[in-house]
Amino acid sequence: MERAVDIIVEELKQKPVEEQAVEIVERKGIGHPDSIADGIAEEYSRRLSEEYIKRFGVILHHNVDKVLVVGGQANPKFGGGEILHPIYILISGRATTEVRTKEGTELIPIGRLAIEAAKEWITKNFRFLDPDRHVVIDYRIGKGSVDLVGLFDLGRNKVPLANDTSVGVGFAPLTETERLVYETERLLNSREFKKRLPEVGEDVKVMGVRARDKIKLTVAAAIISSLTPNASHYLRVKEEIREAVKDLACRITEKEVEVYVNTADKPEKNLFYLTVSGTSAEHGDDGMTGRGNRVNGLITPNRPMSLEAAAGKNPVSHVGKLYNILAFRMANAIAGLDDVREAYVKVLSQIGKPIDKPLVVSVQVVPVREGIKTNTKEEIRSIVQEMLSKVTQITQEVVQCKVSVF
Repeated sequence: MERAVDIIVEELKQKPVEEQAVEIVERKGIGHPDSIADGIAEEYSRRLSEEYIKRFGVILHHNVDKVLVVGGQANPKFGGGEILHPIYILISGRATTEVRTKEGTELIPIGRLAIEAAKEWITKNFRFLDPDRHVVIDYRIGKGSVDLVGLFDLGRNKVPLANDTSVGVGFAPLTETERLVYETERLLNSREFKKRLPEVGEDVKVMGVRARDKIKLTVAAAIISSLTPNASHYLRVKEEIREAVKDLACRITEKEVEVYVNTADKPEKNLFYLTVSGTSAEHGDDGMTGRGNRVNGLITPNRPMSLEAAAGKNPVSHVGKLYNILAFRMANAIAGLDDVREAYVKVLSQIGKPIDKPLVVSVQVVPVREGIKTNTKEEIRSIVQEMLSKVTQITQEVVQCKVSVF
């Protein structure tokens, strides 16, 4: 007998985040060491998926969500500088390394794919970090668990079976502070901004705090030393960053916004956030998959969050990836209903069960007015059911880079 999905809808009796006295939001940009780990893990998973499809017409079991970035050493200085000791990147996890066919055993070049994925990701996302000169890339990939591989194989010709018991968490809509933090990093790392101010490196971290009606943004932006001839030039770049963010803020919120840039600088001691390559990973700052942004690109202590490292998990059966993407999509659709102020969604899997039949889906809503209408609850259940029926479509979207997980 097919199991019915237990969808529980309830009213959440709490202040909307916008009305809470304090809100804290963070985003780590593409060049942050944690984002480097996420990016390489996800690119490697995508490359493996493409290789499996090309060879066998199906994505085979893999989870390569354990990437470690060990900071190197550098000597940046105004107008120049050099990398003294390379960044070390270790790609770890499990993958299907060989496949038995009618013709015999076919080996998969998982090592070559790991190195290629890492180098291509770095080349695509950095202007001054050379993957051949500035980075040492290593890998330790083991075979997938026999039990998990077996579960995956059982679901090849039908809805895949969850290869973990895990929870995906999502919420919507974003607050003004969340939007501002997200868009600030996206602005500073946009191609347009880099053309205008190429001195700004890719390692941009934004921390936002709203205390009552005042927002303070602290921006840490790595500055490229070779493009910055002296301290006065550096300080002008900082001011241009501040003004650009202030201008962005005016388009997102009417609240008072203060912007601080590279607050650890001490000009009197000749201490500045200069980098040769554009990332703090060049000089001792380490990173790891799953320590950065959640699937929606933010770190939000005021909201429920999953601890799953979505990047690098296989996009077919690993609910640690699929359900986090799905939960945010559900929350966004539910938040679009007229009498819903905020929506929070948790989707819990059970290992070995079809991914379109989670153990439970919890939907909590903060209504516009007290009390959730009966027809609203039914609309919510319909949204959940419809999206569950399409959960397998997420796989191709991930492989085709149509969805981000950090």
